[in-house]
Amino acid sequence: MTAEASAKPSAKPIGDNSFNIAAHGLRGIASLMVFFAHLLGGTAEHVYASNSAYVDGITPFWNFGTFGVCLFFVISGFVILPSAIRYSPTEFAARRFMRLYPLFFAFSVLFILLNATTNLYPETNNLTSVLAGLTFLNLLSRTEQLTPNAWSLTFEVWFYVFMAAFVFVAVRRPSRLGLVVLSLLAALFIARYPIALYFVAGGLIRLAHDRYEWVSRGHHRLAESAALAACVFLSTRGHYDYHWSDFQNAEVPLLVAATALYFCLAVSRNSLTALLLGNRLLRYFGTVSYSLYLVHPYTYFLSRAAFSHAHLFTANVPVSMGAFIVVTGAITWILTHFANRTLELWPYEFVYHQKIYRSTSQPSAARLWLALNTKRSAWLRG
Repeated sequence: MTAEASAKPSAKPIGDNSFNIAAHGLRGIASLMVFFAHLLGGTAEHVYASNSAYVDGITPFWNFGTFGVCLFFVISGFVILPSAIRYSPTEFAARRFMRLYPLFFAFSVLFILLNATTNLYPETNNLTSVLAGLTFLNLLSRTEQLTPNAWSLTFEVWFYVFMAAFVFVAVRRPSRLGLVVLSLLAALFIARYPIALYFVAGGLIRLAHDRYEWVSRGHHRLAESAALAACVFLSTRGHYDYHWSDFQNAEVPLLVAATALYFCLAVSRNSLTALLLGNRLLRYFGTVSYSLYLVHPYTYFLSRAAFSHAHLFTANVPVSMGAFIVVTGAITWILTHFANRTLELWPYEFVYHQKIYRSTSQPSAARLWLALNTKRSAWLRG
C-alpha cells in the first residue's frame, strides 16, 4: 500500500477550508470587544476614576473586552497553518509581511512622530525601542511596542516564525533534530509567555477540524453554548496578564480550556456561531477587524481629549458615555474603513492580485499536508 493510500482514510476532504464563516465573524467580535474595552476601561481609569459605582459596574465588561485579544490569538492559530503549508517559507513570509506590515508601519510612524513631539511615552522615545518595535524584536530587547495594541502583533509574528519553522522541519525538510530543537524553543517561549497557549490551541483545532469529519461537521450546539457561557463568565471575573502566577488561579486554565473547546465547536460547519455571525454586517467587521484594532486607540484618545476639553464628561454618566461612544464610534468607523481599503487590503491585493479573504474553495490543511508528505515519500523512494 502506498503512503498516499494509507493516509487517505484519516484525512477527509473538507469543502471550503480557506474561509471559515465563524472564524471570520469572531475576528469582528474580538475587535469590537477590544474597542469597547478601551472606551469603558479608559474612561474608568482616566475620567471617572473617582466614581466607584461606574468603575465597579463596567469592570466585568472591561475584563471581557480585553479577552478579545486572546480570541484573536486562537483565530490566528487556526487560520495560519494552511498558509504555512500551502506556500514556501519565503512566500509565506512575504505574504504575511504584505498582509500586516503596511498598516502596522503607517501607525508606528504616526506614533513615533507624535511621541517625539509630546514625549508622552518616554520609555519608547529612543532609537533602541523604535528599531526593536519596527522589527518585532521588542520581546528580546525587553522594550515596549510602539503603537498602542501592537504588542499583540509581536506575538503574532513570532507565532508565524514558529509555524513556518514547524512545517519546514516536520514536512518540507524532515529533521528529527530540527523538530527537537524547535520544540524546545517553542516550549521555552511558552514558558516565558503562557499567553501563546492560545495560538497552540488554534493550531491544534485546525488540524482536528481538517482531519476529522465529526469535528468539522458540528451539530454540537448545546455544548457550544455551554462553552461560550463558560468563556463569558470566566473572562469577566478578572484581568489576566497570563504570567504563570496567574495560573495558580484555577479560573485561568479553565478559561484557556473553555476557549479552546468553544472555538473548536464554533468553527464547525453547523455551529450556532456560524449561523449567527454569517450576516453581512459581522462579515464586514471581520474584514476590517485588523484596521479597527490599530485605528481605534488613536480615535479614542482624541475623542476623550476633545470631550474632556469641552467638559462633556458630566456627572450624568449614562448621557456622557452614550454621546462619547456614538461620536468615537462614528469617527472610528470612518477612519477604519479608509485604513482598511488603503493600507490593509490594497497593498496585498496589488502585489498578489487576489483578495485577502477568499470564500472560494481551497485545499484543507490536512490535504495540503498529505500532498507534501506524498511528494516527500516519492522523493525518498528515488
